[in-house]
Amino acid sequence: MANSNKEVPLNLITSLFFYSFLLLLPSLLSQSVPAANIFGDSLVDVGNNNFLSNSLIKANFPHNGIDFPNGEATGRFSNGKNPADFLAEKVGLPSAQPYLVLMSKNEIPTNGVNFASGGAGIFNETGDVFKQVVPLSKQVKYFTLVHEPLVHQLGTDGVRNHLAKSLFMIVIGSNDLLAYFNNDSKASKKYTPQQYVDLMGSTLIQYMKRLYSMGARKFMVTGVGMIGCSPEQRKHSATGECKDEANYWSKKYNNGLTVLLQNLKSELSDINYSYFDTYGAMNNVIQNPQAHGINNIKDACCGGGKMKADLPCIPSATYCSNRSDHLFWDRFHPTEAISSLISDLFYKGPKKFAFPINVEQLIKL
Repeated sequence: MANSNKEVPLNLITSLFFYSFLLLLPSLLSQSVPAANIFGDSLVDVGNNNFLSNSLIKANFPHNGIDFPNGEATGRFSNGKNPADFLAEKVGLPSAQPYLVLMSKNEIPTNGVNFASGGAGIFNETGDVFKQVVPLSKQVKYFTLVHEPLVHQLGTDGVRNHLAKSLFMIVIGSNDLLAYFNNDSKASKKYTPQQYVDLMGSTLIQYMKRLYSMGARKFMVTGVGMIGCSPEQRKHSATGECKDEANYWSKKYNNGLTVLLQNLKSELSDINYSYFDTYGAMNNVIQNPQAHGINNIKDACCGGGKMKADLPCIPSATYCSNRSDHLFWDRFHPTEAISSLISDLFYKGPKKFAFPINVEQLIKL
């Protein structure tokens, strides 16, 4: 008679354990990061602008989303996922839903909300050119409206613990700088460039303090990228060169912001943050594109006219067949491939790009 008590091979036990661990990994991670709340502009908007009836800046139509699951144009300014989506994946959470969707459903999930709005800025006036956006001030106000239902769901102590472990991602500032350098800019008549970038930084810090007062403790903040190297800015040069002035003031803003963040940490010792050098990461790709699988750093993939930057990515626009080898999807926004690359860097990249710690280190605190 066969022996029914044969030992199970050790390698099978190990394999089963490892497989079970992989299945559990997202839930284990989400326990350490119970929520990711997203604030910012079109770089991380996942569909809020779809619900702004008067907004001139939307992406809920083809060819946007051509590489998103089911080829759906969700309102993301991308051919696929954006950094907010990749962050959620890395911490084992579903992508945070747009606040304006949740508001219409009258429900607030505990795993985070996306408040970002295409065209938004640190300053309320920045989005005026787009008729209707959700500026950072209003995004923070919306979070106060989310806070109360969370207290009802989790209790006062529960919310305090929940928010202290949650991530608060802030991706904003590009539109403010682009607005300043517009020919008819009111801000440029009111402030010198240095005064303007200083005010950008100090205003952002005030909004962070507001979020801190409601329980936020872990912030992931990005600097502004090389906005002067976007196709829309390059097209003004006969040879397609970057606009140096815009890049210069992007760097000045970023430098000032890093100092302000350090000061904030000194003032509020229980705040922790990861600053991501978007400018440096973007420059790294531009200086050595082929090392990152990129063949075109100048032209938009989707658009029309010179450098495909005269027109936005609208249904009548043409688009490139190989999106993954382009730096830019449209005249301002990166391709999904670049968003993935950037997300890898802010999540577990070296101090050269993410400091004083990266997001992976931040969530362990």
